[in-house]
Amino acid sequence: MSLRVKIALLLAALAATATIAIGVASYTTTRHELNETVDQSLEAAAAMFRERGGIGGGIDLDGDGDGMRPGPGDGHGPGHGRPRSFEQVLVQTLAPDGTILVSPDSGGLPVTDDDLEVAASTDPLAEASHEVEIDGEPFRVLTVKYEDGAVQLMRSLREGEQALERILHSTVVAVLLVTTISVLAGWLIARQVTRRLEDLTAAAGEVASTGRLDVKVPVDGSDETGQLGRAFSGMLDALHRSKQEQQQLVQDAGHELRTPLTSLRTNVSVLRRRNESLTPEQREQVLADLDSETRELTDLVNELVELATDRRDDEPVQPVRLADVAERAAARARRRFGREVEVVADGSLLDGRPMALERALQNLVDNACKFSDEGPIEVTVADGAVVVRDHGPGLVEADIPHLFDRFYRSVEMRSKPGSGLGLSIVQSIVESHGGTVFAGNAEGGGAEIGFTLPLPVD
Repeated sequence: MSLRVKIALLLAALAATATIAIGVASYTTTRHELNETVDQSLEAAAAMFRERGGIGGGIDLDGDGDGMRPGPGDGHGPGHGRPRSFEQVLVQTLAPDGTILVSPDSGGLPVTDDDLEVAASTDPLAEASHEVEIDGEPFRVLTVKYEDGAVQLMRSLREGEQALERILHSTVVAVLLVTTISVLAGWLIARQVTRRLEDLTAAAGEVASTGRLDVKVPVDGSDETGQLGRAFSGMLDALHRSKQEQQQLVQDAGHELRTPLTSLRTNVSVLRRRNESLTPEQREQVLADLDSETRELTDLVNELVELATDRRDDEPVQPVRLADVAERAAARARRRFGREVEVVADGSLLDGRPMALERALQNLVDNACKFSDEGPIEVTVADGAVVVRDHGPGLVEADIPHLFDRFYRSVEMRSKPGSGLGLSIVQSIVESHGGTVFAGNAEGGGAEIGFTLPLPVD
């Protein structure tokens, strides 16, 4: 069963249930109110009968102007008296032994055991009520104690039953009408909702079958379906950008790999052809070149793998003190390059991945050591901002906007070792922590490169 049919049926079921519940409540309440009204009218008639002294009180109980007819059988002949349904309240008196003393012109009323018990009772407040059916017509009967016997008061329930039948009929019609309208409305609503879902399904199927990420996705509407469409479209855009970045990475990597590979092939060719004629110094120089190019190629491959797989995201997030990260990076740089690295740090504490942040800071410190020949390297940490300054020649203004691009190397630095991926990795790590990178020239000479990370709000 499709979602559209399910929604339509659900709305129809809810509407039908609500309508039936309202109809049942209305039917039950009306029935109760009608019975209460009949009982109250019989109670009022009984009170009037007692107050005015019964037969001798001048009450016209059967509505024909001559009071009640004596005797149990009078008024039963054809054409004699009125039908019971013509009289609002019918009255009949009983002797203590149950004998009918006076009955309506329309005929005597049925006497039950409860009526006989009231007639024979000595309790002046004794009474009994029940329903009877006469000639297919329902009546409500109230029997009360009166003098030595009892009086029966009866009223027809036909009008109430007819009203209830009309309510029942109206309820059935309302249920059918509301259910039909609900089915139609539910179908239209479901169609509106599922139409965009069907479009999303078709778009997802096209992506799965063709691999294309530029398919058109419906993003209209402010409801959950529209939000899903926008989220799906954003996902496709992100995948498309990621695919383009991967393709660009492969192209750039291929370009960067050609240089060390060409140098390796050249040196290997020299060894093969001129191995015997090379002097020990020349052979040592070729081997040194091979070792240098191999190291550079290894570093480049490692950085490419790290950048492509982004394995840093697997590291758990934990509290990190930036001063500790800076001290470890500075200590490692001192051992590698034998340079003076100064650290001035506050107590900046944030939630992050310590190994990834250490790698980012290590890249900045190593770059400062590589590209500045003299002077100390200064690492400053304050309020989540990390600045690494050197005392070298500084940065070329035209290079600053491109420093964090993959494989970018300025003309002045192409003769130095490196892959051009170090700062790109720094940017990737910092942005994954919600921070930003920056670069510029320091006052007094040298370059300043660093990043800013958001600190938790107290």
